[in-house]
Amino acid sequence: MPVGNSRLEQVRDGLLTDLLEGAAPAGSKLPNEQLLAERFQVSRATVREAVGALVEGGYLVRRHGSGTYVTSLPTRQHALDATLSYTRMIREAGMRPGLRVLSQQTRPATEEESAELNLSPGEALREVERIRTADDRPVVYSLDRISEVLLTDVPAPALTTPLYELLASVGSPVRTATAVLTPVIANARLAKLLGVSRGAPLQRIEETDYSEVGAPVMRSSEWHVPGIFELRVNRRS
Repeated sequence: MPVGNSRLEQVRDGLLTDLLEGAAPAGSKLPNEQLLAERFQVSRATVREAVGALVEGGYLVRRHGSGTYVTSLPTRQHALDATLSYTRMIREAGMRPGLRVLSQQTRPATEEESAELNLSPGEALREVERIRTADDRPVVYSLDRISEVLLTDVPAPALTTPLYELLASVGSPVRTATAVLTPVIANARLAKLLGVSRGAPLQRIEETDYSEVGAPVMRSSEWHVPGIFELRVNRRS
């Protein structure tokens, strides 16, 4: 009988948390399948599939005859206390950046979006769905929402340009942002968009960008494939 997705996701989430929080540091050996199966109360087949997704994501490496080890990802660190240029970040990682616009539409803002962007309930916003690539490989899927008022005179083709540049061109340059990072696993749609296996680890970022006068101008939801660059949080007292 096939194992339900909930058990598989439980193992992947648990192992991913260990890796991201440093409980299993780079270079350390992962416990064997039997020990992990006992820890999570699942079958060894479920453990094997969960570990396979983390190997694919670049978090683990299998060494024949030795075991599975936590790898140190060849990432570039980028601080989240400054606005980010993914084009520059991808170039710094030694790869060729690319951008594909999957869709765009004008629609009423949801209650949550209205609150985040300081809009009236149901006010129109522009939603842009994009994929960023590195050497033609999908690495970031993003869903960006901007008040339609800011884009009244902006033609649709202009949305293929970097959105920070676009906002600056309409008099609302981004100066600050707040972001929440969450480790997640790929569902069927994200797996297809980013070219990974269903259940593979991803990094999700929910961000609101603010203009120089402190007005919210863009709400972004992003899903990152690990192994290209690392986003670092700097804390200040």
